[in-house]
Amino acid sequence: MNNINKNILIVTSEFPPQPGGIGNHAYNLAKYLQINKFKVEVIADQRSNSGREEFDFDKEQLFVVHRVKINRLRMFMYIKRVILLFRLIKTFEIVIATGKFPLWVVALSSFIYNRKFIAVIHGSEVNFSNSLLNKSISKALKRFTKIIAVSNYTKSLIAHLNYNNCVVIPNGIDKEKWQLDELSMLDVEGEPSLITVGNITDRKGQLNVIKQLPKLLEVFPNLRYHCVGLPTQKEEFINVAEALGVRTHIIFHGRVSSFKLKQLLKSSDIFVMLSSPTNTGDVEGFGIAIIEANYLGLPCVGSQNCGIEDAISNYKSGILIPYNNHAEFILAIQHILTNYDVYKNHSKKWAEQHDWSIIIKKYIKEISS
Repeated sequence: MNNINKNILIVTSEFPPQPGGIGNHAYNLAKYLQINKFKVEVIADQRSNSGREEFDFDKEQLFVVHRVKINRLRMFMYIKRVILLFRLIKTFEIVIATGKFPLWVVALSSFIYNRKFIAVIHGSEVNFSNSLLNKSISKALKRFTKIIAVSNYTKSLIAHLNYNNCVVIPNGIDKEKWQLDELSMLDVEGEPSLITVGNITDRKGQLNVIKQLPKLLEVFPNLRYHCVGLPTQKEEFINVAEALGVRTHIIFHGRVSSFKLKQLLKSSDIFVMLSSPTNTGDVEGFGIAIIEANYLGLPCVGSQNCGIEDAISNYKSGILIPYNNHAEFILAIQHILTNYDVYKNHSKKWAEQHDWSIIIKKYIKEISS
């Protein structure tokens, strides 16, 4: 098969250099399809005010990125995205939609254009608390040739729709970006030191960890909890921590450089992601930050009943527990610390199975079938 003749347009709700799991996934999908001789272009929003970050990032890529300029009136951005899609779609054989709005707009284009339409679903976009939004997404997904879910949990969210064109391909990491050449260790506070990487929000589960700290500190009095990521709900979480008397055991690092992130991960003891669904239906579809931490040899404690179940090889790369059970949380930490070298080795091996050079072959198989 001569892949160079296959033109692929990726329409995404997020894209680097700004953070976000959907954007990270879309970027690697574009990058590795291009490496494998597909011709790829991307439609994404500008998310910085000046657009300079995006401009500098885009010019370094092997593929073309079409940016919708930021506007205080979101409706104008939606309209521009639709116009851009309808202008570009004519020259593409395959269209991949990833993220909430892209699912709707790409489904709309299917009424006019005969293309292979592929939806990538992560979790929240198929789990709205609003029944009307859920119905609209369900109808949109019917317009797609194929649906790719990033985890078995995400696939389960649409199981009631009885789609027979849905397959699971796990999220992946780019190993090249996680090499440790000349990486110096940091003197990270905590015995043990726990770390979560992700936007400081209800979905990412930092608050679930904070609420259990009083009990954890009875067993691990020198424990420190490190939170890395955009401080979206930081002040709210600090108020809870102060009320519980655990504020001095929590360190918020904010958004850090890639190098600093690797240092923090490599210097910590256990990665933690106790995600839980929000009132709006926002859920963790996979948890790629877990695999990234695993690649640096960091075992993980993660929550059950969400996409994290696919990101952890239970009792090998980490341990799955209920997000709100402090007793199991304590036991998980103790088990990992007691068998640390075993978990460390399994974590690295597990992460290597999720390298994008392997994951992309699964995408190519689905795109080509």
